[in-house]
Amino acid sequence: MTDAHAIDPDVPPSGAGCVECDAAGGWWFHLRRCASCGHIGCCDSSPGQHATAHWKATGHPLVRSFEPGEEWFWDYGAEELFDSGPELAPPVSRPEDQPAPGPAGRVPADWAGSLHR
Repeated sequence: MTDAHAIDPDVPPSGAGCVECDAAGGWWFHLRRCASCGHIGCCDSSPGQHATAHWKATGHPLVRSFEPGEEWFWDYGAEELFDSGPELAPPVSRPEDQPAPGPAGRVPADWAGSLHR
């Protein structure tokens, strides 16, 4: 990873869902975790695209998937995918009983039409 120094393996995630979506009562498709500060944001397919917005606002280039069973990292600065990387503080994913898209009760019936592709 080109920006491996940007990883703080000891910082826990900011919560179980996208910080900004939770604050606004929104929903997400998939979640990403900032490897520098633990901020949980929604992916670029989500309506809010908050993980990318976090990178642009903070300069924190590395995210890890916050989906169960996924260990990959994305480097925004290098536009590069890594199959794995260092272990981060738990939990390493959203709760497995939380659906994707999520969270339960906030996803509209026509959610697929709202995704960015």
